[in-house]
Amino acid sequence: MMDLLFTILLDALFAGVASIGFAMVFNVPKNALIYCAIGGALAYTFRTIFLNFGITIEISTFFASTLIGIIALYWSRKYLTPRPIYSVASIIPMVPGTYAFTAVISLINMNTYGVTPELIVQFVENALKAGSILGAISFGLALPSLYFIRYNRPII
Repeated sequence: MMDLLFTILLDALFAGVASIGFAMVFNVPKNALIYCAIGGALAYTFRTIFLNFGITIEISTFFASTLIGIIALYWSRKYLTPRPIYSVASIIPMVPGTYAFTAVISLINMNTYGVTPELIVQFVENALKAGSILGAISFGLALPSLYFIRYNRPII
């Protein structure tokens, strides 16, 4: 149990650092950087906790993105800043780089060594998983703002 807690805390620390680094590349105001770090750490921690409960990575990412979307919406209203300042930097640690990289490498191997059923399966599985995770991130971030912003406003 302590090993899992230590791993989660260490992952949260590194996810916060990655979020700060991404936010600094896009010139996020200095006073918002700490919230980007907190958001990145929370997003990655929530996803890890959901994964440890046996939920798939796609659904775990969706839940974590939705929670970060709600938190970012709260921060944006509280500090009168645009919501993407907090939300986009916070979800960066959850981007499926490994799955996308493996899909591209299997595609390159198909081009280099010829098409085999194993390479096709590897490409399709990793590409679909990366696409599903990206869809979960985008839908999870959009859902809270669509619900809370449109709740008391007319559609037209």
